[in-house]
Amino acid sequence: MKIIDKTLLQDDKGNISFTARVQGTLKYGANWFAEMESQKAVVAQLDRALEKSFVLIRNFNLPQSDIVIPLILIGLGGINIIYVTNVKGTFEAKGDQWNAVDNSGNSQPAALNPLDRVAKYTRVFQKYLEINKISVAAPITPIVIAINPGAHIESTRPIAKVVKSDAIKPFINSLLQTPPILRNEQIYALAERIVEPRLPEEPEPAAPVEAPPSYVAADFDNAAPAKPFNANDLGFSFNEENAAPESQLQSAAPAAQTPRRRAKPASKKILGMSVMQFIVLAGMVVFWLCIMAGAGAYIYFTQYSL
Repeated sequence: MKIIDKTLLQDDKGNISFTARVQGTLKYGANWFAEMESQKAVVAQLDRALEKSFVLIRNFNLPQSDIVIPLILIGLGGINIIYVTNVKGTFEAKGDQWNAVDNSGNSQPAALNPLDRVAKYTRVFQKYLEINKISVAAPITPIVIAINPGAHIESTRPIAKVVKSDAIKPFINSLLQTPPILRNEQIYALAERIVEPRLPEEPEPAAPVEAPPSYVAADFDNAAPAKPFNANDLGFSFNEENAAPESQLQSAAPAAQTPRRRAKPASKKILGMSVMQFIVLAGMVVFWLCIMAGAGAYIYFTQYSL
């Protein structure tokens, strides 16, 4: 499997230093580092099992936006948008709802909804392909992988496929057994076009080329993007606190005569984080400083006591 790793703030060996960890937490939230580590474990399993007819794009930052799509897996059978979570506990995945279940059997919406998040990643990726005139007649499937063995999930027709830790190997085997839709050369060309969209070019007349009957056409070699990607055109927010569930998002633009609703004011942010995230990060920094100060005091007094 070919891996195109676009993860920011990591060194050449794929490691994230403490300074980079703080920077990533400030920019992407308190769960960022845990998600990166969970991703690495899943990527390692995919890399061991999948053959060269698969390409994995990791943490692709959409141009001119702060949206990072975690895992884009392209294979003969289509495209999978994968979100890896390390949540632990009992949950129910029902439609677009992700509910936490307590010991008494009571359920309530969890703080993080992986189903809603991966569905939005899939929608924004489809929008990105559309803007860049990348037409692929292959399915794009949202996948949630719960890597923690302590996650117990009951699924009832969720909007995304849910893969638990003990089902990762069967999931990978299913990818290998999926009937082919794309050819190898199309997979690699598609991955290259996603990562490096072409600049606008003068249109040139070209004769239509018929695809082989055993494959579906994937017209991303000759087209040029119509306009730069703009996250403001998406119509929804990736902010978990402000975003509506996937089922409430309109799939089409409202009619012209429909009055535009006033946007809900965004909640207060500090350095791009919610107040709670900022408090947690501040606590981590203070704790680290206390450890460093304690170590320095110990060394100082040890030297002078001798």
